[in-house]
Amino acid sequence: MALTASVLVAGTAAACSSSGDSGGGGGGPTGGNPGNGGSSSSGGIDMSKQPDTKVKAATMSGDCAPYGVYGKYNGAKVTVYTSITDPELSLHVSSVKDFERCTGIDVQYTGDKEFETAIKTKVQGGNAPDIAIFPQPALMQTFATAGKLKPATKQLAEEAQKNWTKSWIGYGTVGGYYFAAPLGGNVKSLVWYSPKYFAKWGYQVPKTWDDMIKLSDKMAADGHKPWCVGIESGTATGWPLTDWMEEVMLRKYGPNVYDQWLTHQIPFNDPKVQDVLNTVGSIVKNPKYVNAGIGDVKSIATTAFAKAGLPVETGKCMLHAQANFYAANWDKGYTVSPTGDLFAFYEPPMGTKFGKPVEGGGEFVGAFTDRPEVEAFQQYLASSAWADSKAKQNSLTHTSGWATANMNVDKSLIKDPVDALSTTILTDPNATVRFDASDLMPASVGSGTFWTQVTQWILGQSTKDALDKVEASWPK
Repeated sequence: MALTASVLVAGTAAACSSSGDSGGGGGGPTGGNPGNGGSSSSGGIDMSKQPDTKVKAATMSGDCAPYGVYGKYNGAKVTVYTSITDPELSLHVSSVKDFERCTGIDVQYTGDKEFETAIKTKVQGGNAPDIAIFPQPALMQTFATAGKLKPATKQLAEEAQKNWTKSWIGYGTVGGYYFAAPLGGNVKSLVWYSPKYFAKWGYQVPKTWDDMIKLSDKMAADGHKPWCVGIESGTATGWPLTDWMEEVMLRKYGPNVYDQWLTHQIPFNDPKVQDVLNTVGSIVKNPKYVNAGIGDVKSIATTAFAKAGLPVETGKCMLHAQANFYAANWDKGYTVSPTGDLFAFYEPPMGTKFGKPVEGGGEFVGAFTDRPEVEAFQQYLASSAWADSKAKQNSLTHTSGWATANMNVDKSLIKDPVDALSTTILTDPNATVRFDASDLMPASVGSGTFWTQVTQWILGQSTKDALDKVEASWPK
């Protein structure tokens, strides 16, 4: 196994980039997002359009027997380029050791924090990797639309359909062709809290949005400010508030309107969008609710997102909305478990009309070459066998921060309680999953005016002015 890690980063930085990276706009409005005629969230694949497999199965024995479906190779090499870096990347390397040993394929990973920019240069310069692990579907869709990616074979598409829901399959489908199976996943639809302090004050985890607001009111009446929020993130300041809007949009108006919003089929200052931001404001601009243990409403703009939830540790704050990757930010010495110092609950729906809305994220595995060994590795990464292997590696190293939407993963192998919760949410057949909208919008909006204007909004700008300015910035 050859491994290159261009940049070593902690889990916190990697997590932040998934929501706040300047490259998150990916393919922009024509990148094939649901609702714009490119990919479809229905997940249907026309197998007649997918090429036939080049993989020839081989007979293997012993512990290699399960790998016979991928074939046997001599001196074959597959290069993989990814935004995943150490320490997480080393677990990916370990998770494919048996595949390499049994098939004879040498998998060479390169992890690069500058993936979103560098992959474009590599492809334009004729130096594309065999496989790229795309951190956003829009970026993958851009290369597929440009004819750079190879469509998945029938066998790979069938493996993906077996393991993922239609929502996830849809994000890998462009122009009627299936290109990329999902890999890992993360959940943004979480609210962190302290089970210890909930027990002390007699609070119960809410099951509906109305229950969450009633709980917030009770906490305030008890003398607590329930919510702590922070959106400062350097040049990406503001992105946590875009997540708030996306959560509310998905819950209040559903996936179809959500898709219309992110693809500009409805304007950014549409009455629905104004209603969503005002609903967010009913929490984050409510002086009775925020900013627990930190300051007033305006302190949200200057509080680092990585530090904003820390008052939960000591009971100064009761609730903090952030993704599963926020687990990396807690101070040492605190137990994360359903009965411990810290845990999270699913951010509840606003009704039953849209199932269980989930704002999530994840990676997609696309190929720039179609050699049989490349397809074989794609097939393995799309399987539940690889998901089980990856879960084992995280468990053996006591590493948290990895979840999956693979429906057939052995959940008993996922030992970290937040990872287990996230995987359960992602694999729920009733889940309505949508990716971060700002990551799928044109970069000038999604990682530009959207961030800056919600920051000005929390500092006092009106809802109308903020949304009018974002609308005016949308590329014509």
